[in-house]
Amino acid sequence: MSGFVGSYDTAAELRQALGLGRGAGRVKALLRLAGGPLSLAELAQAIGSDPSYTTIIVNELQALGLLSRASDARDRRRKAVNLTAAGREATRKAHSIIDRAPSPLRDLPAADLLRLRDILSQLSRN
Repeated sequence: MSGFVGSYDTAAELRQALGLGRGAGRVKALLRLAGGPLSLAELAQAIGSDPSYTTIIVNELQALGLLSRASDARDRRRKAVNLTAAGREATRKAHSIIDRAPSPLRDLPAADLLRLRDILSQLSRN
């Protein structure tokens, strides 16, 4: 099972489709910001990164036009990071890649897919 799952890792496809280079931090940041703006500290915590590396990620994504930074209206010392329109489009593209079933699963007969769904649901409950 782990061999099957591992052989359909989408990391390389995500990097190529989004043009973000190596490292998963950039994709994680985009996906986390889809829920709304976060401070740099909140984003660092959300993606499991230290604040200095998160700043590098944000700088790179901002240079690509995917993020914007603005002072928080309630606390001018705090910077809120938010997706731009291009960032929202990149997030949609990332989700389409991540959410797509591997081709061997898409090629299964409907009855097998239903059986697989039932098995996975059962495993999720346990």
